Amino acid sequence: MSNVETRQVDRDSLFLLAQLRVDGQDPVYRVKVRNLSSGGMMADGDVQVLRGALVEIELRNIGWVEGTVAWKQGNRFGIAFVDEIDPRLARAPVTGSTVPHDPASNDPDRKLRKI
Repeated sequence: MSNVETRQVDRDSLFLLAQLRVDGQDPVYRVKVRNLSSGGMMADGDVQVLRGALVEIELRNIGWVEGTVAWKQGNRFGIAFVDEIDPRLARAPVTGSTVPHDPASNDPDRKLRKI
């Protein structure tokens, strides 16, 4: 297979919102993630980026990922990740609570205090 034929291998189409930081710029942008693979992604958003720009993208359940803008066409652009990720994590439901579990919350006889 040629390089062009392998571009769609293991690439998941999806729609997620993510935060994007462009190296050298202060604002954090909200972008739409259109597809995601272990090595990169396609984003859609009103962001002024150039091919080769260093970026960081915050992906759900993964965190901040470093990458480089590989291409740009209109409001869509591709990001090649510095390190591979597990794209399945971004598809998983958001889990984990920072609030410790209260065993009494499972007690059906527990009365709530009125405020």
